[in-house]
Amino acid sequence: MRTQQFAITACAAALAALSTGASAQISGGSVKIGVLTDLSGTYSDLAGSGAVLATRMAIDDFIAREKPAFKIEMVTADHQNKADIASNKAREWIERENVDTVTELVTTSTALAVMKVAKEKDRIAIMNGPASTPITNEQCNDVTVHYTYDTYALANGTAKAVTQQGGKNWFFLTADYAFGHSLEKDSSAVVTANGGKVLGSVRHPFPGSDFSSFLLKAQASGAQVIGLANAGADTTNAIKQAAEFGITPTQSLAGLLMFITDVHSLGLKPTQGMFLTTGFYWDRNDETRAWSKRFFDKQKKMPTMVQAGQYSSIYHYLKAVKAAGSDDTSKVMAMMKKTPINDFFAKNGQIRDDGRMVHDMYLVQVKKPADSKYPWDYYTIKATIPAAEAFQPLAQSRCPLIKK
Repeated sequence: MRTQQFAITACAAALAALSTGASAQISGGSVKIGVLTDLSGTYSDLAGSGAVLATRMAIDDFIAREKPAFKIEMVTADHQNKADIASNKAREWIERENVDTVTELVTTSTALAVMKVAKEKDRIAIMNGPASTPITNEQCNDVTVHYTYDTYALANGTAKAVTQQGGKNWFFLTADYAFGHSLEKDSSAVVTANGGKVLGSVRHPFPGSDFSSFLLKAQASGAQVIGLANAGADTTNAIKQAAEFGITPTQSLAGLLMFITDVHSLGLKPTQGMFLTTGFYWDRNDETRAWSKRFFDKQKKMPTMVQAGQYSSIYHYLKAVKAAGSDDTSKVMAMMKKTPINDFFAKNGQIRDDGRMVHDMYLVQVKKPADSKYPWDYYTIKATIPAAEAFQPLAQSRCPLIKK
């Protein structure tokens, strides 16, 4: 396992100008952030080192702009997409290193494991990569924030758009773990609600490399649409192999969770015309472009929504710590929920009582090669999905914290 540690402090002159009372309630005078992500596996491109960079950028920017009277530290580790490694590392960080928040996580199984540790130890968990709706439903707790997106929002964008445009019959190719199951379930509900029909599904191991037998079952189903309820390298491998087997000329693929790094890896030719749902696109406006170009200068790739959400969530967390004058979990969580999020990532975003951060999402379509005018010019935004429509209404919540 690779573990790195960084200590980042505000300059002495700035600290001297501030009242020491502001840090009196910060344990040890330091706020410690633990970034636990996939640094070497299936999801390393969409999160990984880019999520670490985004966290570091948020810390640096917060120190420069907000001039906190406390030190900020960051530790990072690779959880290898294994729940036991993630929970053990989170426990070690909290017990031995006094980490205040464990963040990113990327995989649903690791997220659910770390949520339990965070609740037990009364520390905050902030999730940007994990997608499954149980995080803010059956498994919800009062120390977890689910920030960037979830499977409900993905289905409400991509599955709805594809079905309404005539893709009525679906077959799902699903990663066989909590995230894949959740994405298939939510997408199936949207397909049927919009007059479509699910003809079947097949589940593949996570991570996967050979999708031949699964794709042949999808082909044999005769479905108009093969819904890819997976992510990262699993999605890109499935798309490549579908083209190799001659499936895509007659059946459409719906990438239910795709990232700009996936499109970049595959190229526009095999992905052109595909719809996908995202919480962030670097080329949406001047504000998103300015931040993304800073990120690109260091990472040499444009940011995914997970990496952009990571920056936004950490900056929001640090603002809440400063405003609360404490790193106490309940006080910081109350401040995070009380304060709207207004930055390059989200406008009028709000963290609800179930821990879900609600914000606008975007339905985009991948451009044809001829329509792409400059590097990373990959998407046409087809629709903005308002926050109230994108995410599951509180009235439908199965979170025990929500009073009916």
